[in-house]
Amino acid sequence: MATATDATAGETHVGKEKKKKAPKRYWQDTKADGEGEPEDRNYKKVQRETKTSKNKPVRKKTRIHGTQEKKFISGKKDPFPGPAPVPEEKLRKFRRGQPFNQVSGNFFPIRNIGKQDIYSYILKHANESSTLATNRAARFDLLLPEDAGFLEADEGEDTCAIRQEDIAEAVDITSATKYFNLSLTQFGPYRLDYTRNGRHLLLGGRRGHVSCFDWHSKQLMCEINVMETVNDVKWLHSEAMFAVAQKKWLYIYDSTGIELHCIRRFNDVLRMQFLPYHFLLATASATGFLQYLDVSVGKEVATTCTKSGRLDVMAQNPYNAVIHLGHPTGTVTLWSPNQRTPLVKMLCHRGGVRSIAVDKTGTYMVTSGLDRKLKVFDIRAFQPLHSYFLPAGASCLSLSQKGLLSACTGDIVQVYKDVFNTPVKKPYMAHRVRGAVWGAQFCPFEDVLGIGHAEGFTSLIIPGAGEPNFDGLDANPYRSVKQRQEWEVKALLEKVQPELISLDPDRLCEVDRATWEQKHQERVKRLGYDPLAKEKFMPRYKAKGRSSSGNVEKRKKQVAHEDQRDLIRKSVEEKMAKEKELKEKKAEQGKTSALDRFKK
Repeated sequence: MATATDATAGETHVGKEKKKKAPKRYWQDTKADGEGEPEDRNYKKVQRETKTSKNKPVRKKTRIHGTQEKKFISGKKDPFPGPAPVPEEKLRKFRRGQPFNQVSGNFFPIRNIGKQDIYSYILKHANESSTLATNRAARFDLLLPEDAGFLEADEGEDTCAIRQEDIAEAVDITSATKYFNLSLTQFGPYRLDYTRNGRHLLLGGRRGHVSCFDWHSKQLMCEINVMETVNDVKWLHSEAMFAVAQKKWLYIYDSTGIELHCIRRFNDVLRMQFLPYHFLLATASATGFLQYLDVSVGKEVATTCTKSGRLDVMAQNPYNAVIHLGHPTGTVTLWSPNQRTPLVKMLCHRGGVRSIAVDKTGTYMVTSGLDRKLKVFDIRAFQPLHSYFLPAGASCLSLSQKGLLSACTGDIVQVYKDVFNTPVKKPYMAHRVRGAVWGAQFCPFEDVLGIGHAEGFTSLIIPGAGEPNFDGLDANPYRSVKQRQEWEVKALLEKVQPELISLDPDRLCEVDRATWEQKHQERVKRLGYDPLAKEKFMPRYKAKGRSSSGNVEKRKKQVAHEDQRDLIRKSVEEKMAKEKELKEKKAEQGKTSALDRFKK
């Protein structure tokens, strides 16, 4: 007789058939053995092992809802649920503009027909994304490693009395190399320009000397002599190209000094400004013309005759890309390539304007004139905030990323702190250079002020001038050639059109609230007819004599009452409106006074 073990050992998987289960009846439990359980993704199955009487593990399935609050082992709840709140000061630091004004109405998907709902839907999601970006930037502010620091003096000592040599001795070796002098006495005075990331420096001498180099490593990129007078130099979108305003025409060179273009339409150029997000090179000429050149396609975008004579004072507003021009009459005009007339015309000085500087937020403008005054204006209200008297007037002004102002008078360079909020009584720092100052500019992301003068170039250390943390996706001082090429492609794809330059860029996000009737009336005036007007009923042609003149007129009369109904409705509405006006007039006439007897 075979045992049970022998029977099991003799069984093989070949030809083995599964036993079919008998169908269950309605009185039997259909959910036994875990069958028939509904599938629900919001529930998690947790398997627990329990021991039976035979010491065999049996798996039981329990359900835990995914949205339950997370509890500790002790059973207590988290006393501080959710993310930590962000201080309002940090949110204000990273907030860009005001939230968009949402149009009243429900927010529906874009597939709906109503344009009002579409605009509301778009503005709602734009506000949500802007708020999310602001909160994230404020939270990640803790990860920024650097912080701005200013120079502090001991008791009884002024910071303006501290010399550059003393600062260079006190700081580390890397920072000490940022203070240096270039003796270029043969081809001065010099104009200068830094790249947007603050890595490269471009120098242009009045007598034709042009050179560009990496001023961090002091590695020379190119050095040429154009054998012609140089009025101004300016970097373009990257360190690969730069523009030189020579005596007669405008020239474009690459970083190796090879001439790429000679633009003869831009003649007698005195000053230049480059708009990085629009890829526009704005030039001001001695003949009074303001011209815009699109560097990406090499096309002249706009040419405007300012009718104000020689233009040798020029600045740009980094916030809205508006060009500020100073004139010998003491006025400052604001220009856009979209208009032939100035956007704003301000009388700032009693004499000619010598220099203009605008801060990066586009809120304040600083001007200096021949009347020896330095004025700070609020561009939002176009009113002066502070006015200072300088013994000899300032010839060159420059604002740093942290709000420091440099004012150059002759061969003296003075740096002021907090010129926007409170009246300034003494300078923050002062330095005397070897010759008369011809150009001054703060280096981005560095505590450095570059001075171009008659004897060459001087780099000064100004603590607290630069932004300590840079945006690696926008202006990265340490990017490689491959990163620069990728950034250039993305910048070209995201180029802002010149038609969008205006005083208030936030207005571009607002909805045009003109009613449909107003737009329809403008369209009728433009076309000369109403494209939405209902066409007159014209019966179609029918054969076998059914389109005779009599039958056609009968068919016209059958639909004539529809047009008459619209005319009657309009006439009734007009009568109702007239009656309402008459009632209001009678009600007003019913109110008599003692002075009515004197009415004629």
